[in-house]
Amino acid sequence: MQMSGERDSNKHSLINVMHRFIAAANNMDETIMVPSLLRDVPLEEERAAGRTEANNNNNDDDDDRDDDRRASEQQRDMYEHYLLLKSMKNDMEWGLLKREMSTGGFLEMAVKQEEPKAVSDSDSADLERQFHFHLRGLFGVLSKLTLQADHVTNRYKREIGGGNFIR
Repeated sequence: MQMSGERDSNKHSLINVMHRFIAAANNMDETIMVPSLLRDVPLEEERAAGRTEANNNNNDDDDDRDDDRRASEQQRDMYEHYLLLKSMKNDMEWGLLKREMSTGGFLEMAVKQEEPKAVSDSDSADLERQFHFHLRGLFGVLSKLTLQADHVTNRYKREIGGGNFIR
């Protein structure tokens, strides 16, 4: 049995990675008082600067314009990114059950679900492999989401002139 101090001191546990993302998302939510200020603010400053320079060079090459158009269509603004991160945090805190129940999908899925089958040794090995695969994926995704929440927070601070308070 682990003591709570041991559990909390493991920086590489899934729970700590989840807490870091939720803390970063909460910080983002508390910092961003007027989310609408993030509308039309590009996600990446460098990419936005590159598009502006390309448009100012009066280059009539159709391929360049098509590339710029595709890049702008694929890129979200900071507002959409903020909403996405906030939604993901809510899903982590409240679970998918709340969303599934509101659409009726969870009840339908529960009724259609088969009876549990006996677990064989090969099924156990497969479950272990799947677990480790998804665990690695969760660590990677949650780490990236944490960095993105911090990025949105810091960009908001720069946009409103609060760059001196970046942590």
